[in-house]
Amino acid sequence: MGRPNFPILFITATRIGDAVLSSGLVKRLADEIPNARFTIVAGPVAAPLFAQVPNLDRLIVMEKGKGKGKAHWFKLWSQVRHKKWGLIVDLRGSAISGFLRRDRRAVHRKNFGDPVHKVVEAARVLTLEDDPPSPFLFTSDETEARADQLTAGEGPILAIGPSANWIGKVWPTERFGQTAKSLLAGPLAGGRLMVLGGKEDRMIADELIAAFAKDQVIDLVGQADLLTVHACLKRARLFIGNDSGLMHLAAAAGTPTVGLFGPSDDLLYAPWGPRSRAVRGPREFEQFVQLDPDLNQSIRHMIDLPVASVLETAKELLTATAEQPEPAASEPAPKPKKTRTKKAAGQA
Repeated sequence: MGRPNFPILFITATRIGDAVLSSGLVKRLADEIPNARFTIVAGPVAAPLFAQVPNLDRLIVMEKGKGKGKAHWFKLWSQVRHKKWGLIVDLRGSAISGFLRRDRRAVHRKNFGDPVHKVVEAARVLTLEDDPPSPFLFTSDETEARADQLTAGEGPILAIGPSANWIGKVWPTERFGQTAKSLLAGPLAGGRLMVLGGKEDRMIADELIAAFAKDQVIDLVGQADLLTVHACLKRARLFIGNDSGLMHLAAAAGTPTVGLFGPSDDLLYAPWGPRSRAVRGPREFEQFVQLDPDLNQSIRHMIDLPVASVLETAKELLTATAEQPEPAASEPAPKPKKTRTKKAAGQA
């Protein structure tokens, strides 16, 4: 007689990037608890990332209501209160697990010490900070087959994510074009350009696409769901993009990834893994905070990141990964070595 199911309630982030960075915890739990059954709770944009998790009983989309009330938490409680949970993992740091029947709970607590990468911060919830699970997203055979169709063709693929959720984090589109042209005429000669983004990114994507021959471009802007995009990124030789959810999807796919940083903190949000690099211009994160304390002004902060720096990093990464096998999903990535004072972290 087999073991009874072990029900896990996993509450993850609202934003795509944060959800990806904590996704390795689901993989670790699935690997170590063979009889686990998952109920996963996520925000509307991040929820599709978990649609193909094995042994998924339910995917709950938690949409925050208008106003400052906590009605969305009450609604969630009403949806999950009828079951006794073997484990509740709450990366949102809420109080809901205290009102549910469970054997164990693991709740995110604010970090008041030295700042650490978000992968490590998530791993602390399950006391795995010494062996933090790398981000991992499950994809079905059907999703992988669809990605094969979308990326069919000859030559290496250079993937570009030219957008971000705030103009301050967006590198000028013409510089993406200059970088792509140089790489596709050099180390990625004979290759193709894959442009990624949501429907809202159509204008910025079209500006980039217009600089290339039509048969040289794989246009996936608004054309595929997140897991299909993730699967397509597995087939890319290199990804270059702003600090965004797409950047983290690329790194999680094992694709050599160059993340472009300015007014966001690469200590916390650099693309994770040995096949990833973060590059920034001459200013450190704290200097952007001094100029734009709330990090919300319509300022093109990324203007001081030169094409030469991005190209240098991209070529170095291409060389470093030329014969480097993709790391196994369970293989821990090296932790970032950069440190920052507590005072500076508080400004973030």
